[in-house]
Amino acid sequence: MSRRVVRQSKFRHVFGQAAKADQAYEDIRVSKVTWDSSFCAVNPKFLAIIVEAGGGGSFIVLPLAKTGRVDKNYPLVTGHTAPVLDIDWCPHNDNVIASASDDTTIMVWQIPDYTPVRNITEPIITLEGHSKRVGILSWHPTARNVLLSAGGDNMIIIWNVGTGEVLLSLDDMHPDVIHSVCWNSNGSLLATTCKDKTLRIIDPRKSQVVAERARPHEGARPLRAVFTADGKLLSTGFSRTSERQLALWDPNNFEEPVALQEMDTSNGVLLPFYDPDSSIVYLCGKGDSSIRYFEITDEPPFVHYLNTFSSKEPQRGMGFMPKRGLDVSKCEIARFYKLHERKCEPIIMTVPRKSDLFQDDLYPDTPGPEPALEADEWLSGQDAEPVLISLRDGYVPPKHRELRVTKRNILDARPPSGPRRSQSASDASLSQHTLETLLEEIKALRERVQAQEQRITALENMLCELVDGTD
Repeated sequence: MSRRVVRQSKFRHVFGQAAKADQAYEDIRVSKVTWDSSFCAVNPKFLAIIVEAGGGGSFIVLPLAKTGRVDKNYPLVTGHTAPVLDIDWCPHNDNVIASASDDTTIMVWQIPDYTPVRNITEPIITLEGHSKRVGILSWHPTARNVLLSAGGDNMIIIWNVGTGEVLLSLDDMHPDVIHSVCWNSNGSLLATTCKDKTLRIIDPRKSQVVAERARPHEGARPLRAVFTADGKLLSTGFSRTSERQLALWDPNNFEEPVALQEMDTSNGVLLPFYDPDSSIVYLCGKGDSSIRYFEITDEPPFVHYLNTFSSKEPQRGMGFMPKRGLDVSKCEIARFYKLHERKCEPIIMTVPRKSDLFQDDLYPDTPGPEPALEADEWLSGQDAEPVLISLRDGYVPPKHRELRVTKRNILDARPPSGPRRSQSASDASLSQHTLETLLEEIKALRERVQAQEQRITALENMLCELVDGTD
């Protein structure tokens, strides 16, 4: 009698769970713009969500610890004159975020560590080069200050944010609207999907298409694609009968997919989130109430279905936490931030383990916040793998780093050297105390001004009543 052998994998039992109600972010008016982006971006410090705003485009930035109900007057990041379509945190500076808008511009913002008193309206730099709306942003994974944007003008522009200059402009490669763009692990290649139903691999510095596959999925709905750790491609799309599919491709042989998974029939575009450390891809469909996840391996059948996390509410968008923002003490291997109509809910993926010790097999060294290259080095043809860090002791975000725009070099200055760098703990605590005192004083003054305004309004109403009475 033959015995069935169960596939061995440490990720066979990935367990998804929504965070408790008090860990969610309530009362946020999530944007209703019809655009297939995630509407949410997260890093170890902040959660950013595109919100509904009258007369322009805005997004809200919350410290991760600020859970619960969000004050309706909480300051927003405002500056665009039309809806914001995409946001993306800089992987090399947790206080820097870029936003793309229907107004054809890209803005780069510095977010302070403290809660601002009023709306942030002044970007550090505004990048203008597209002639139609900009719907896709992606920072370079290893080069400092290199940002990619893709717009409705079918162009991809790669910027040096530190100088505000265009490094590369790819304007003749896509005959129609670009649906997705993804860097590979060292940022030497791009994978793009387009409305013309073609999946392309592009070398941006040579401005040439290295490989392409027409109609990787037969359906009419948009495609998405991401690189895997070993250089293969994962694409999501639709069959002729509107079945949603996940395909794995080898760029050296684009004729047939290495593996093809068919799922269900639905209209929602599947957003793939790939974790190179565990080689797991998570598929989140807009309008779905579930997250499917698959493990990618080197042996047949290459794509292994693991499980589905299901909930009752459909998702409007999804944020994906970088590995360095996870709680390694709880064997957390992924964390999503699911957007509802009026709130954002963390969803935690864990691999249950009995031991409380650090699990080396779950947490290989992962990309850290230090860039491996400068923008000019990358442009000249150099490539470098991400600078890795260990998560053994958990990741502690660095202190606030100022982002500067110059006309000749870079925006994110290296940490200062010399005695200033080794500031004493007493000085640090003193400056922290001073900051808290100032914030308390501002809060008290604001409350006093609001009380005086209410008093003035009441007196004006009394005066009107007296005047009406004498008439």
